[in-house]
Amino acid sequence: MERQFVEELRLRLPAHPQLRLGVGDDAAVLRLSQRSDCVVTSDLLADGTHFRLPSDDLRRVGRKALAVNLSDLAAMAAQPVAAIVSLLLPRNGALATARRLYEGMLPLAEEFGVAIAGGDTNCWDGALAISVTAIGETTPAGLLRRDGAKAGDCLLVSGALGGSRLGKHFDFTPRVREALRWQRDFDLHAGIDISDGLAIDLRRLCEASNCGAEVELANVPVSAAAERWAAMSETRLSPLEHALSDGEDFELLLAAPPAVAQVMLREQTAADGRLTQIGHITAERGIRGRDAANNLHDLPTAGYEHGTPN
Repeated sequence: MERQFVEELRLRLPAHPQLRLGVGDDAAVLRLSQRSDCVVTSDLLADGTHFRLPSDDLRRVGRKALAVNLSDLAAMAAQPVAAIVSLLLPRNGALATARRLYEGMLPLAEEFGVAIAGGDTNCWDGALAISVTAIGETTPAGLLRRDGAKAGDCLLVSGALGGSRLGKHFDFTPRVREALRWQRDFDLHAGIDISDGLAIDLRRLCEASNCGAEVELANVPVSAAAERWAAMSETRLSPLEHALSDGEDFELLLAAPPAVAQVMLREQTAADGRLTQIGHITAERGIRGRDAANNLHDLPTAGYEHGTPN
């Protein structure tokens, strides 16, 4: 199966200017600029955790496997270059499964100029698992990191949050273009992608920056999907609680000086995916939320913790 599939890929994958040697050899060879750093990220997706077969469309699964990695590159304002894709396929119908995964992945790779540079395929008697390693490079604007937030910075978030399991976790568009543009045009201090939930990812940004944050809860952009999920879910969480903790929104959370943030908000376009100011960075450690009555209280950092039991 692997030999046939690799040959199909070799013939199907388009040429890429930075891919000197691609699928078909022992390793890929990429041409990276000597003026930039190489940025590498990897995510592993597994049936039963990140998707559920056979109910989920394999094409959407394949797209997601690449998209989550591009979101990590966006969080660091890195230009995507290539991806390495490894598949652990259920033995029954392995070739058809691999083909459909790539049918979802390849259009997204083309959209963002990503070379599928190689990887590995294996079959077994267990569930589907997909590992993608994405490679990017820095731009002249430099990297956007988690550890640069400063007291007084405004917190900005793209898009709307919550309810991603109703479909967004498959169909989101990574904020690569927006991140590259914002990093180029504005003095951003820190950034992170919201993969595990706003509250927990804000905590991670603050821990890396040795600071705290206050969130204006009324300003958190709650998605229509979060409203629907709250209405149909048995957890009895409010739409706001879903927006704070659901995860897999893959939006960007940014820290920027107040003057910069105001310009970004004033000059944003429809292509920016709706930037919203949700709070500010504090010198005092801890994450607090301000409610409608203007009371501050500790904000629970609920969300997805990797490695914890389901």
